[in-house]
Amino acid sequence: MTTQLLLVQTLNGLQFGVLLFLVAAGLTLVFGVMDFINLAHGVQYMLGAYFGASLAAWTGSFWAGLALALPAALACGLALEVLVFRHLYGRDHLSQVLATFGVILFLNQAVRALWGTAPLQMPMPEALSGGIALMPGLQYPVYRLAILGAGLGTAGLLWLLVERTRMGALVRAGASNAPMVAALGVDIRRLFMLVFGFGAMLAGFAGVMAAPILSVEPGMGDTVLILAFVVIVIGGIGSIRGAFLAALLVGLIETLGRSLMPDLMRLFMAPSPARQAGAAIASMLVYIAMAAILAVRPQGLFPVRAG
Repeated sequence: MTTQLLLVQTLNGLQFGVLLFLVAAGLTLVFGVMDFINLAHGVQYMLGAYFGASLAAWTGSFWAGLALALPAALACGLALEVLVFRHLYGRDHLSQVLATFGVILFLNQAVRALWGTAPLQMPMPEALSGGIALMPGLQYPVYRLAILGAGLGTAGLLWLLVERTRMGALVRAGASNAPMVAALGVDIRRLFMLVFGFGAMLAGFAGVMAAPILSVEPGMGDTVLILAFVVIVIGGIGSIRGAFLAALLVGLIETLGRSLMPDLMRLFMAPSPARQAGAAIASMLVYIAMAAILAVRPQGLFPVRAG
């Protein structure tokens, strides 16, 4: 692999990692604060992409589509929390898994009914089109760098919100000991609803940002959801810092593994079987890494400190 290709794939991995973080951040807070397994979190990513693509086409502007998609994703998350999720808080994890899986099926079919099965494409903003020279002979898309910058900026704002505000202190306390927070007079149901809505908006933001470079289609959130669960398990359930670092790690492993493994396998095998074996091993690398980390640190890399 050339230095140029390695640099490109590293940037692609970091960009994929920050998108994973935007999805995983809300998921880890929901799981950490509420002890609630929400398999339907990935559909918020899908809905954000659909809202963004549709609203951008309607307004003729990427920026207007983005601005309108965020409150739409927030409203959808709040509606799901009120109509479905809050009735499952006291249920066991199996009930939560089955119910939220039903929400996935319902919303995927609803998307097919409303938008059809043909993929949509969100227009890339003119200001962020084209490429930037990273080194002689290497142009990297400006929009992908913008995704990386937006993700890092959102991560910084989220850290300030969680670590430096009263609401963030309540969320952290809820992640450590939700019953104690409720006993101190905090409206825990309202806190849960805000966490759900904010997490849905973050996932929707990730979907909007990914829409110009990916096909917007039913079920697009399923793979992202699986990797988001890997992220929160590796980083530590309820930990924003852990989710951020684990997301970058998973993004790099996922992207670099698919690029490097076929080349590595050619050292031991003929080119054709090396490609097949390399692709198969690359698809397992993230889960192998998760198993290795959990064997050493079962609570994840950065678990929430118990209060």
